[in-house]
Amino acid sequence: VQLMESGGGTVQPGGSLRLSCEASGFTFNVYPITWWRQAPGKEREWVGDISSDGSMPDYSESVRGRFTISRDNAKNMVYLQMNRLKPEDTAVYYCRRSNSNYWGQGTQVTVSP
Repeated sequence: VQLMESGGGTVQPGGSLRLSCEASGFTFNVYPITWWRQAPGKEREWVGDISSDGSMPDYSESVRGRFTISRDNAKNMVYLQMNRLKPEDTAVYYCRRSNSNYWGQGTQVTVSP
């Protein structure tokens, strides 16, 4: 099982980024996928998740209305579209196969003027 995030970077407040999570080594279309983040000095925080068929995304209060999770089961990909970014969104972002210990290596997102 492998999960690999990409798409992080530095962006100004109010900007946008799209993160990708590429999965391999398992039957992707039967598993929900979650996004998490960890800011310096803080615990890892759940951002949101998406059901196996992509029909039921859910989000934390801190990102709802700004972030959108989607997936393409034909490509074994999950995406995190992040809009109206704030400095407090600065963190390392991870994807995880739900209810498992399979995590990606993370991608850094920095929101700074």
